Amino acid sequence: MVDVLGGRCLVTCDGAWVEAETALQNKVVALYFAAGRCAPSRDFTPLLCDFYAELVDEAQPPAPFEVVFVSADGSAQEMLDFMRELHGAWLALPFHDPYRQELRTRYRVTAIPRLVILKPSGEVITDKGRKQIREHGVACFQNWVEAADIFQNFSG
Repeated sequence: MVDVLGGRCLVTCDGAWVEAETALQNKVVALYFAAGRCAPSRDFTPLLCDFYAELVDEAQPPAPFEVVFVSADGSAQEMLDFMRELHGAWLALPFHDPYRQELRTRYRVTAIPRLVILKPSGEVITDKGRKQIREHGVACFQNWVEAADIFQNFSG
């Protein structure tokens, strides 16, 4: 993820800062473009929470997966409220980071919510992560891991 988020700091819903390179190393990364005021985002976010929890929080060992929220909210407070209300224990690009817009442009995000799945190199595995999770649940993760060339025993 050095190509995409290298050198950036990410934030947790508790306000803690983490270095992107450390947190995302050797993981499949899902960039989640969404906003709390968007009904489809509010509808999909709990499903993404369950997906993340099953793969990361409850699995032993945890799956090599991380979600990075890229907010389309109208203010930092709206973003924080959305994160605290509905999000899982994932990371976010800070609201005031202008890179949020660059990511929307780079990954051609024209509507939200959008879940773009990336290899550790930053190359896109799929920009249809939301649809795949809805249709296949955690089973789609194995395909993402294989596409990302991450070698780890994972059974989902």
